[in-house]
Amino acid sequence: MLGNIKFIGELGKLDLIHESILHKCIKTLLEKKKRIQLKDMGEDLECLCQIMRTVGPRLDHEKAKSLMDQYFGRMRSLMNNKDLPARIRFLLQDTVELRENNWVPRKAFIDNGPKTINQIRQDAVKDLGVFIPAMTSGMRTDFFQENPFLPTRMSREALGGLADMFGQMPGSGIGTGPGVIQDRYSPTMGRHRVNPLFNGHGGHMVPASQSQFDKPFMKPNQGQNLLFQNQTQQQAQSKDMPPRFTKKGQLNADEISLRPAQSFLLNKTQVPKLQPQIPTMIPPSAQPPRTSTPPLGQPPQLGLKTNPPPIQEKPQKTNKKPPPAKEELLKMTETVMNEFLNNKNISDAVNGVREMKAPKHFLPEMLSKIIVCSLDCPDGDKEHVSSLIHALRTEGLITGENFMQAFLNVLDQCPKLEGDIPLVKSYLAQFAARAIIAELMSIADLAHPLENGTHFPLFLLCLQQTAKLRDKEWLTDLFQQSKVNMQKMLPEIDQNKDRMLEILEGKGLSFLFPLMKLEKELLKQIKADPSPQSIYKWIKDNISPKLHTDKGFVNILMTSFLQYIFQEMYSNDEDDQLSAPSKEQLDQEKQLLLAFKPVMQKFLHDHVDLQVSALYALQVHCNTKAFPKGMLLRYFVNFYDMEIIEEEAFLAWKEDITQEFPGKGKALFQVNQWLTWLETAEEEESEEEAAD
Repeated sequence: MLGNIKFIGELGKLDLIHESILHKCIKTLLEKKKRIQLKDMGEDLECLCQIMRTVGPRLDHEKAKSLMDQYFGRMRSLMNNKDLPARIRFLLQDTVELRENNWVPRKAFIDNGPKTINQIRQDAVKDLGVFIPAMTSGMRTDFFQENPFLPTRMSREALGGLADMFGQMPGSGIGTGPGVIQDRYSPTMGRHRVNPLFNGHGGHMVPASQSQFDKPFMKPNQGQNLLFQNQTQQQAQSKDMPPRFTKKGQLNADEISLRPAQSFLLNKTQVPKLQPQIPTMIPPSAQPPRTSTPPLGQPPQLGLKTNPPPIQEKPQKTNKKPPPAKEELLKMTETVMNEFLNNKNISDAVNGVREMKAPKHFLPEMLSKIIVCSLDCPDGDKEHVSSLIHALRTEGLITGENFMQAFLNVLDQCPKLEGDIPLVKSYLAQFAARAIIAELMSIADLAHPLENGTHFPLFLLCLQQTAKLRDKEWLTDLFQQSKVNMQKMLPEIDQNKDRMLEILEGKGLSFLFPLMKLEKELLKQIKADPSPQSIYKWIKDNISPKLHTDKGFVNILMTSFLQYIFQEMYSNDEDDQLSAPSKEQLDQEKQLLLAFKPVMQKFLHDHVDLQVSALYALQVHCNTKAFPKGMLLRYFVNFYDMEIIEEEAFLAWKEDITQEFPGKGKALFQVNQWLTWLETAEEEESEEEAAD
């Protein structure tokens, strides 16, 4: 299953899968299955984390923000559930933190590949405070070859032994031994030198010119004899000894001098400074001290800074008090609540909560305690507690997500609380209604955990309380903006239009769906007087102008017309009549469509989206009749010829992908050839216009 989810996610990243399908996959993975315990949902939640990491950045945009907030609110509640395995909880936590970090993964997931030499140099500057300059040709030759103090025949490599003894020269590598960083012009290359001239460890030593230091110790021809002896010994030993032993024991004790060579007694003005390519990359700790080079005759202080940086003492650690334990925080919350219910002083209660200094992860539990403490209080106290919660949010002490998690925690305790507080759901509905009004949470946030009749009828009670606290029109607009499917909020056995309308009328919430009553009443009006003038007048008198451009209204209008035409054409639903209507029936169908044409054009003209809704109403109508042969194509042709539906609407219906209306696949099978013709004809017309 995890492999399939990865495949779906990669398809989604390439825009090969519509967002609605990805959202459906996420909802399917999030919802709790029947007869399956939470601890057994580990595979689904792992797949959820995988698909979120893959396509989460693509889905997390402004239009889908409310849905993504609901998903991650549910994931946070699951993240804190101890019934899930620790691995799954950590996966959920990583996914939640990934979204909080704007979908940017942590450095551990980014910086784990090979690095270039420039990146290694930059990391050394940042982490170690050591600058490794890049090699230039000038650095290799200027320092050693153009200096008058060096012997004329002394090469760059001959300085290796003294450099090892007195410290590395500028530009040398970092440390010695295997695994260290070496640059190409380092005077010492550790144990891994390839050139035998380095450090004087054997090979062809170039005899230096006589100096004041070696006149008493060596004759003019003595260096040549020693050189010949060293070469002979090296050739004899190299045949019998492994390569790793050839570097040892090849120096004569007479050749070693503990005095610093003339090359180290250099005048500052004669030695060009080795400047890095990017001076700003040198940290202060790696820069040489600004002191003059000592004159000749005085021993230089090699490798030592004249002004070492002062030692900074570490500040003494302050003994911070550990955060209070959970039990202590709960007691403090209860104390603040008791004082608030006695004196009703919001500012004192806010200060008390602020002084608690509760960690963020404790805030939902604190709010749960506040709600539970006030459930059995009078309605006035509940209102004051709601005001306190709103004040805490205004002061920035809590967030809407904290309140939503607290509300879900209290819902989980409902079975236990109902024994002591029978009307606990009604009281919770009051808190939820005030939270919706105060914008602590939205109707969509409230609806998500209550789908499929969970804690029924809590959602309807919340809407009732909201309507009491505000007006019905305000709630209707807010509910329509939330795009909550009311049928899904009912138990599965009641998820149909007739039963939903009955339940809403019983709860006094039928005003939320003014179009549901319209469907039955409009069909009665058409049967009573099918003239277009009377139908249009009845619509203007009984339906608000705001609904005239509503897709639901257009759907009901078209459904009523189609049902009336079907009832007039066929006396019964026999298959022979439906699949092979007579010529008289076809003429009657066309005449009725022409009669209703003015009303249809009045509401559909210049509204392509409403025309698409009308086509979906036709699709559902044919689906309920099991798609009689030729019916859908016949209506498509009539709508096109009568100019009720435009070409653009037909093509938009073809490309649209939705599962809200059943029968789309069968419908496309019947009319696909005609739609192809329509699309080709439209392209030919556009080409002719372009040619003209």
